[in-house]
Amino acid sequence: MENLHDKRKVYERSQLIESEIKQNPIEQFRDWFIEASDNPRISEANAMAVSTVESDGCPRTRMVLLKAYTYEGFIFYTNYDSRKGKAIESTHKACLHFFWPNLERQIIIKANLERIAENLSDGYFHSRPKGSQLGAVVSPQSQVIPDRNFLEEKLRALEKEYENAEEIPRPGNWGGYIAKPYEIEFWQGRPNRLHDRIIYELIDNLDWKISRLAP
Repeated sequence: MENLHDKRKVYERSQLIESEIKQNPIEQFRDWFIEASDNPRISEANAMAVSTVESDGCPRTRMVLLKAYTYEGFIFYTNYDSRKGKAIESTHKACLHFFWPNLERQIIIKANLERIAENLSDGYFHSRPKGSQLGAVVSPQSQVIPDRNFLEEKLRALEKEYENAEEIPRPGNWGGYIAKPYEIEFWQGRPNRLHDRIIYELIDNLDWKISRLAP
């Protein structure tokens, strides 16, 4: 067994105090996201973990790219028939998690999920590189496949089929979700493990209650 007891880091880059935070968590997210995006040591500030609960009651987590955010929520795209999509369709809930170690920050978002309008999914799908569009058509996401060649052969066939096509149709089982938050926690690393944790909780879809949690 490898002993990891001595692997420690001192957190001292910043602080998160009530007098400096935004009253709306989306605005607070925007400020932190801009900092993360501008940091040259963070390659994909929009990378987030999406956790769902499957039919056996066990959570499942995977990395996904955030593609947009508004005051209403956070938007990402996936295959609706994937394990992720099936879990979302079953519970309509997920937890999003951003971790930016170079800033010593993380954000945890509990949200209700719903599909975005089809025209919005169409617009994003057709803005993607052609190879990514074909990949979405080719992959039966989360299903068991015989081998890698199965995908490669399907891709070659589709490349030939759509070689001269002006547009590749978006698959009906592929599109976007918007995660509408009802709880957002901002975590800032601090010395001596006395981290700052500020949580926003939605009240009656109108306002946000702000509290500090013990680290």
